[in-house]
Amino acid sequence: MAGAVQRELIYFWYYFSILLRQIVPYWALGMALGSLISVFGKKKLQSMFLAMKNRDLGILGIVPAALIGIASPLCMYGTIPICASFSEKGMEDDWLAAFMMGSILLNPQLLFYSAALGRAALIIRFVSCFLCGITAGILVRFFFRGRKFFNFARFMETDHGETEDRDTDKNLLLRFLKNFLRNIKATGAAFLIGLSLSALFQRYVPANAVAALFGRHRGFALLMAATVGVPLYVCGGGTIPLLITWMQSGMSLGSAAAFMITGPAMKITNISAVKIILGIKHFVFYIIFSVLFALVTGLVVDIFCYLQ
Repeated sequence: MAGAVQRELIYFWYYFSILLRQIVPYWALGMALGSLISVFGKKKLQSMFLAMKNRDLGILGIVPAALIGIASPLCMYGTIPICASFSEKGMEDDWLAAFMMGSILLNPQLLFYSAALGRAALIIRFVSCFLCGITAGILVRFFFRGRKFFNFARFMETDHGETEDRDTDKNLLLRFLKNFLRNIKATGAAFLIGLSLSALFQRYVPANAVAALFGRHRGFALLMAATVGVPLYVCGGGTIPLLITWMQSGMSLGSAAAFMITGPAMKITNISAVKIILGIKHFVFYIIFSVLFALVTGLVVDIFCYLQ
């Protein structure tokens, strides 16, 4: 019995160590990039977004709003108070929707970290998240013109509305190092859990089972990826090892794309904040939109890969 346990632990460490060596450089560099932007570029990004209000961009403002959202290193509970302040200054809800959707789906840390998935998956992740932000902004602009889509007052009335800028150390190097260590602390547990789950998948889940679930039957595979992504997506970084394992075992790029949209869009911490500022009716719209966009994106990606 002891010998069997020892053997399984050796197998587990074998798969775990391979994934660790493969992924940890992307994870560490992603955290460093996020800290650099947070310490040296966060306020610049916010001022750029606010400056857009003084330009007559109209619907075209949705495009830079989505890009700035992706470039923002803030978590959801940091993004909403900023959006609330933008709203108070007269920023339209369509621009805020594009900014917020981009920020929910992607950030600089996760984008760099996603390079571990390969160039194709990295490009698909960036483009799909960017287009999702633009689409969200367009829909809010045309279907909620003249009506408020967000209600930030509900969020600001809760404890979550209280934010604190912790990047205040006068020494820039110390400010960066403190931010970097906070990023490591915030994502480290999820990163190790993701590696452990991936090692267990490689050891105990046959590759053909993953291919059957996520790769062969296009419609079913996309639906499974879009729904399985919800409970497994605790942290963006923690899912990268899982995606690597699944893709190596036969998961299609389209299924991976669907997973990378519904996962962050409906991560429990994100939707709890989104629900507060949207209310029940608009929150339902948000869920339906996220799932449909993920399915359509996955289908387009799979069809494109098939034609190639």
